[in-house]
Amino acid sequence: MNLFTHVLHILGSGAVAFVSARSLRDPLTRPNTLAGLQLAESGSVPFLEALSARAAAEGDTWLAEKLAKHASDENRHGQIFAHALKQLNKQVIDFKSLAQAQEGKPKEAKPDDRRRSPFFEAYFEGYSQETFKPQNIDWTVFMASTYILELDASRDFVRMAHALPDDPVSVNIRKGMLSVAQDETGHAAYLREALERRLSPAAVTAVIDEWRTRKVNAMLAMVSNLLQKGGKMPELARDGVPIEMTAEPDAASTPVAA
Repeated sequence: MNLFTHVLHILGSGAVAFVSARSLRDPLTRPNTLAGLQLAESGSVPFLEALSARAAAEGDTWLAEKLAKHASDENRHGQIFAHALKQLNKQVIDFKSLAQAQEGKPKEAKPDDRRRSPFFEAYFEGYSQETFKPQNIDWTVFMASTYILELDASRDFVRMAHALPDDPVSVNIRKGMLSVAQDETGHAAYLREALERRLSPAAVTAVIDEWRTRKVNAMLAMVSNLLQKGGKMPELARDGVPIEMTAEPDAASTPVAA
């Protein structure tokens, strides 16, 4: 990674950390931020489970076990953020119901538009959706791209957790986020090890630098998109508590449980 990209990485990371921390600290934007985190964490579970099955079929037991653990962790993270929303009497928007309600209303934002990410469009520029299916994705691409995301997420979650105020509900949410951050650190570690098992040290450095550069470009694309929208984020949370969340989650497996 060249000096210019390194400087952009530092500046971009600082800006994203500031915005994400502020959005979580502000009671008005906190539900939307938590909803986005829930969608991101839960949404990766089927993909990771499919990759685990593929690794097992290819005879890589070590990788299959790591991916299965990763999927389990992400599922738990989704539950953590769902319970955090529950404590605020909120839940993630039901995109299917919203799509049905918006039929015949072309001027309103479609649910798919809310989930479309300029960040990931830039991060994975040049790759088709077909190449990112679990059965097709190149292992090195998966490992390096996800390593960068997990490594940065582990730090972002810590910053966001400490930005929360000190009221009882926020303290409870903070504990859950710090638990998530610890898991993300572990994910980054196994992905780095997976790369080192397959590539030479020089090749590992090169592919990580490539995806670090992509991350910088993706952050710039995300910031540009936000500026175009006047800083307005898509609404991802709504009032109410989902029926499946009416029971308290297991405190041992879900740290945000009261």
